[in-house]
Amino acid sequence: MSDDANLESFREEARAWLADNFPSAISGRGAELVGMESVSRDPDLEKWRVALGEKGWGTPTWPAEYGGGGLSQKQAQIIDQEMRKIGAFNPLPVMAGMGITMVGPTILEYGTEAQKQKHIPPICRGDVFWALGYSEPNAGSDLASLQCKAEDKGDHWLVNGQKTWTSGADHAQWIGCLVRTDFDAPKRDGISFLILDMDQPGIETRPIELIGGSSPFCETFFNDAKADKDEVLGELNGGWTVGKRLLQHERQSQTGARASGGAAAKVTLQDLALKYVGADDDGKLADPDLRARIADHLMKAQAQRLTTQRVIAEAKGNHKVSAAASILKNAASAVSQEKDELTLEILGHQGLGWEGHDFQDHELAAVRGWLSAKAMSIYGGSFEIQNNIIAKNILGLPETTQKG
Repeated sequence: MSDDANLESFREEARAWLADNFPSAISGRGAELVGMESVSRDPDLEKWRVALGEKGWGTPTWPAEYGGGGLSQKQAQIIDQEMRKIGAFNPLPVMAGMGITMVGPTILEYGTEAQKQKHIPPICRGDVFWALGYSEPNAGSDLASLQCKAEDKGDHWLVNGQKTWTSGADHAQWIGCLVRTDFDAPKRDGISFLILDMDQPGIETRPIELIGGSSPFCETFFNDAKADKDEVLGELNGGWTVGKRLLQHERQSQTGARASGGAAAKVTLQDLALKYVGADDDGKLADPDLRARIADHLMKAQAQRLTTQRVIAEAKGNHKVSAAASILKNAASAVSQEKDELTLEILGHQGLGWEGHDFQDHELAAVRGWLSAKAMSIYGGSFEIQNNIIAKNILGLPETTQKG
């Protein structure tokens, strides 16, 4: 059977499985349901999570021996296409926190067999929520200056220090942290990537509220917290390399859905503009300048989405840290923020509300989304940090930033 015939056969299999397992009651409700607070309230969503996790199609290209789908990139695209047709969605990347988008791929690359067997299957099923501990109050952009430390106590690691901007830490069962394990080594050489169980008395989380009205961010404090001795990911004192690779996964995960509107987006910019601005006699958007700028934005979003897909495909199986993710991260931030700016412009005075009956839910959500999107220029490494990486690693320009 040819490759095309095999793919068409797989498409039929995917359609049949989705028809049997996706609850029609939640069709098109992905954006509404996959928020952390609503996860436990909808039985259909929970039923869908379990079915998708057991099938391995929430992580379709991950190895089947660890609970993934074991599928090719083309088969994964077919699943995504068939899901979109019926309003289905993959909730696991959100429900697993950093598990699917960042930690899982990094464990698959750097983890021991025991770490893979322990951590990957629960991530594939969406059973656990992961957080990450990178930034500290005095070690954000200069991450190599981090001071949170892990001491070797023979049979375990003893961790003390503080992390900040730890997304979802108050919900997480596990956290992956960059910790200092050698204070005598040069800054970047004394860091290890350590995995800790969040369910212990030595860890305290405090949520941080942001300008958008809510936030996944927390401060996380470690006071004699413990980690198993075998939970160092990668080499001891080799955490800088592991951490950089994880950040590459993070930047790639931030470059797709939000910038292009996401699979769950119900209303396009074009629909919104026709509704709020109106059409001319030919049925075109009445404001030609706005029409041109929306078209320009849609071309940027499409170029960004396709470039991301190409880079991810090319990077498959390549463990070398690449600066391409920095380009994509900055491009995605710019595209996403431009979309939010256009949305508010289209809404006009209806894009000024914070709360109240004079505004519809999607209008209030647009305002809060516009405010929240400002953080995209900072998280995952600021816009300026990405430019420094691009300048040094792609353009070959001389080092001008702090050295570790």
